[in-house]
Amino acid sequence: MKLSHLAKASLLVGLSATSLLHTSVSANTQSQEQQLDAVVAAGQQINESAASSQLKVNGFTEQVQSKLQQFNTVTKELDGLNVYNQQMQAQLDNQVAELTQLAKSIEEVSVIERQISPLMARMISTLENFVQLDVPFLAAERSKRINDLNEMMTRADTSVAEKFRRVLEAYQIEVDYGRTIEAYSGLLAVEGQEMDVDFLRVGRVSFIYQTRDGSQLGQWDQESGQWKSLSQDYRLGINKALRIARKQLAPDLIMVPLTNTQAQL
Repeated sequence: MKLSHLAKASLLVGLSATSLLHTSVSANTQSQEQQLDAVVAAGQQINESAASSQLKVNGFTEQVQSKLQQFNTVTKELDGLNVYNQQMQAQLDNQVAELTQLAKSIEEVSVIERQISPLMARMISTLENFVQLDVPFLAAERSKRINDLNEMMTRADTSVAEKFRRVLEAYQIEVDYGRTIEAYSGLLAVEGQEMDVDFLRVGRVSFIYQTRDGSQLGQWDQESGQWKSLSQDYRLGINKALRIARKQLAPDLIMVPLTNTQAQL
């Protein structure tokens, strides 16, 4: 069967339309795939950008935490320094006050030094007169002590404080003589003959000698300034006192004659 020319034309038109439609659908599908790929790519790019931003945020957060810890540490150190500075300021204020007082004391020292030197000279002179008028025990030792004090007063290499200490020490030694018992040996002119004797001092109330053989006893008479003989009745008491003074016997009651030590200074 043969188609007419009109039918053939219609068939060709239909085939052409179908081909065009297929071509259009194919082109549209390809375009949508391209758009989808672009959207997917954009989404991936956004995700990557978001991940990168999150990393940056995390880094900034760590930096902030680190800076915060440093700030807290520095704040604590600053508080400690403030307390320390307050303490140091208080100490500094006290030191300034002490320096002011010290400067005032230094100014007064020069005045005291000018006054204390004449005082010490008078004290030494008084002590020398006292020794001369006192019971003449340990005469050489006490005289030497006075001479040493007079020599010390002229020395420039000895401080005023040391000089004053030495003078007070000499006074203390003289005071101690009045409350101690002592025995020592020495030479004494007895009846015009120099003899070895034992001296006994009981404070300042009794000053006695005994020859080594015990044959002669004597007592210092302060009023006359001379020795006077003692009876042998005192020999046992004096021997006992000598042994106690030398720590050969325990302290005990002793019987010795008293010396009149009254003198006009």
